[in-house]
Amino acid sequence: MKKIFKTKTWDRIYIFIAVMIGVLTFSSCEKYLDIDKYIYDKITLDSIFVSKQKTIQYINGTAALLLDESKQYSIGSTFPFGATDEAIAAWVDWNHRFMYLLTDQVTPRDTKGFNMWGTYYKGIRKANIILARLGENKELSDIDRRDLTGRAYFLRAYFYYSLMRMYGPVVIVPNTAIDSDAEVSSASFERSSYDDCVEYVCNDLQKAADYLPVDREEANQFLPTKGAALAVMARMRLYAASPLFNGNTYYSDWLRSDGKPYISQVQDKSKWGKAAVVYKQIIDLKKYQLNITPIIISDKGTGTLPLPATVSKLNFPYGAGDIDPYKSYKTVFDGNVLPSHNKELIYFCNRNGNDDDWICFTTKQGGIAGFSVTQDMIDAYRMADGRQYSEATDAEKSADAVGTGMTFSDDYQLSPDRARMHDNREPRFYASIGFNYCVWPASAYTGTDPIKNLVVNYYKDGNSMPSGNYVVDYNRTGYTSRKYINQEDTRNWPGFSKPKIFPTFRYAEVLLGYVEAMNEMEGSYTDEATQTSVTKNVADMVFYFNQIRYRAGLPGITQADASDYEKMKSLIKQERQVEFAFENQRYFDLRRWKDAYNAINKPVTGMDVSANMSERSKFYTVRVWNTDQCTKRLFKNKMNFYPIDQSVLDKNGKLVQNPGW
Repeated sequence: MKKIFKTKTWDRIYIFIAVMIGVLTFSSCEKYLDIDKYIYDKITLDSIFVSKQKTIQYINGTAALLLDESKQYSIGSTFPFGATDEAIAAWVDWNHRFMYLLTDQVTPRDTKGFNMWGTYYKGIRKANIILARLGENKELSDIDRRDLTGRAYFLRAYFYYSLMRMYGPVVIVPNTAIDSDAEVSSASFERSSYDDCVEYVCNDLQKAADYLPVDREEANQFLPTKGAALAVMARMRLYAASPLFNGNTYYSDWLRSDGKPYISQVQDKSKWGKAAVVYKQIIDLKKYQLNITPIIISDKGTGTLPLPATVSKLNFPYGAGDIDPYKSYKTVFDGNVLPSHNKELIYFCNRNGNDDDWICFTTKQGGIAGFSVTQDMIDAYRMADGRQYSEATDAEKSADAVGTGMTFSDDYQLSPDRARMHDNREPRFYASIGFNYCVWPASAYTGTDPIKNLVVNYYKDGNSMPSGNYVVDYNRTGYTSRKYINQEDTRNWPGFSKPKIFPTFRYAEVLLGYVEAMNEMEGSYTDEATQTSVTKNVADMVFYFNQIRYRAGLPGITQADASDYEKMKSLIKQERQVEFAFENQRYFDLRRWKDAYNAINKPVTGMDVSANMSERSKFYTVRVWNTDQCTKRLFKNKMNFYPIDQSVLDKNGKLVQNPGW
């Protein structure tokens, strides 16, 4: 120990001499401080990797550099991922920053706070340090070291993955343990091609999967597992196989200095096979399954609704005969099922809903009701018997009040004033959407104000119109999101909202991703490293796709459906749109499919919220909304990738901006 101490001490003396030479040579206090900070970091790191506790704290601090993905569309959101065709926010400001992208107000010199480049490369630097120095820690058991190694590989991959989904191809920096706190991103490196980035990230994720445990105890349930590493890899592979990245000639002139295209110019169908193989590995773990709630039988008539004749009455997963579809889907998100009891969750975090939910709640219950779901999103939800909403009869689409109330799944109430167009819809509609005359129970409220079981409406003179400073935030379409809101939740005091999680990766994505990859692949694919093989199999496509359908209380598809490539592609896209509504998936799906241009450039439509309560028929007339800035959304091809902040480009002479910016 003495010899080691002396060596490190003399190293620091030599560094100090170098510091003084630097001071005399450059007369720069700033340079002195930079090197002084380097000495401090060295001493700190030396102490970190001799202590188990400090090493764990260091890796936890590295993970904390990842941003909170549960903050989607309101105050504090650091992602533009709400910029889709699902919904708009009612104002373009710092509260709803994703609207800056939809209204083309983002520039490289003003990225509206969406600049994670430096933060994520700092995380990559720290992950490299962990991987280089874990072996120094003698307090770690072999099990500890394996777990922390797996977590470090996972983190490094996740930082890169997070950069890539924002910016496309990025810089892959050397796997060097740089001890200084200078940003790795300021070093002068060129971006790698997207395919090379994918292979690098997937290699790290495979290492993470090899080291990480399959299960975690409840106290560590938010830490990554083998399944989480494979889930990130599967999504990465699915993106890489998709049209935006696989043979996209739009980017034919976007080249590296060596002439290699940043985006692959030749379509490679085997990429779909690579994605399918990883999805199969997750399925074969036999650890995950869709969250289901048993059928609710009530002699009060408030239990599970009878299934339509079109839906299989067999037990799940071969039908929906023994489950409650509304509760099965709703409890993934609303806090009624603890994450330790929810086998659908693969990787998740606590959900900070105070900011996001505020934009959805009506003003009488402490919100502003400004989050406005588009009519296109509403129309994607099917009728209860599986028909498309476009196939409903005129009577089923009418504004007439149903006239009778209903309660199902124990606690979900339907007001008799609801329109027929909002009646007899699939269970995910009621689990996810707030609509005119929707009942918001707020049953946890214990005060005296008349806000419990509030029947919310969006008329101009209705009870959801905001006032005061928030008068501009009124709902523009007559619809909002209730996906993460529990029947008990209230923002009013005295009352509370249930704690919830945000499912970053869940098993439903594995099933739909597997089906999509099989629909697109040709023949068979075998992964040489794991010897996992996948062959396009129509029966498997039907089985896994129908698990999603049956859990939602909808009829399944047939082998004839799955054998029709174009029909199946359309079914998959719609199912993902509905199943993953408001989960940060649509932003990437539209782009990777190259559908964003057509989907987002369509006019915003919704109910006519300019109507008063006395003008029911007018309210229920679908209209185009382009009356103010937030409704004039648009998409340009440059928006497939977010611009790199100019401050980053200024530090790296070899870094090129994304096309169009």
